[in-house]
Amino acid sequence: MGAIVTPIITYLLMSFTILTSIIAFPPNVVSIDSLRQPDWFDKFKFNPYLVWHSRQWHRMFASGFLHINWWHLIVNMFVLFFFGRVVEWSFVDLFGLFKGRLFYILLYVLAIFVGNVPDLFRYKDKYFYNAVGASGAISAVLFTSILIYPWNKIYIFPIPIPIPAIIFGVLYLLYESYMDRRGLDNVGHSTHLWGAVFGFIFPIILEPKLLALFLSQLF
Repeated sequence: MGAIVTPIITYLLMSFTILTSIIAFPPNVVSIDSLRQPDWFDKFKFNPYLVWHSRQWHRMFASGFLHINWWHLIVNMFVLFFFGRVVEWSFVDLFGLFKGRLFYILLYVLAIFVGNVPDLFRYKDKYFYNAVGASGAISAVLFTSILIYPWNKIYIFPIPIPIPAIIFGVLYLLYESYMDRRGLDNVGHSTHLWGAVFGFIFPIILEPKLLALFLSQLF
């Protein structure tokens, strides 16, 4: 990797997401009242019924910049801070400063959309289904980092032992697939799963040699 540049896109994505989430937090969440826009959450949350039947396609993207509460926001931004910088640096190194940052933005924004697509078709006739969060994009960023650095170590709180990224990735996909099929909680496992798949495939489409590099690191 060449000279380290400031991961400005990661910081801008974090800043924008934190700001929009705070502004649009649901009424039951403690926030900054002077900034709160009480109608934003309902206006921009992912509601498959309204997307499909009322053609409110902005929800497919805007919902990725909202969060249900502080904990939801903090966890996603924590992961983005650590893995987003790695991916941004790697993209700049691979594609150059301008194209690298542009592709990184596309990775993030398109992952929000792709992560929502399965649930759009699954719940398009269920008016009361709603979802928010950057999880699809965060999963994409995480799996792009796994593609590029499969043997990096990942720590999972509270386990004190680091896990190789590739092993974590396999376990993550198995878990999200299993939980998505069971459907017993309110977590968007489908969004996590397809965001992760997109995060692995999209960089390979941009630069096919990444697949060979990934396999060479494994074997």
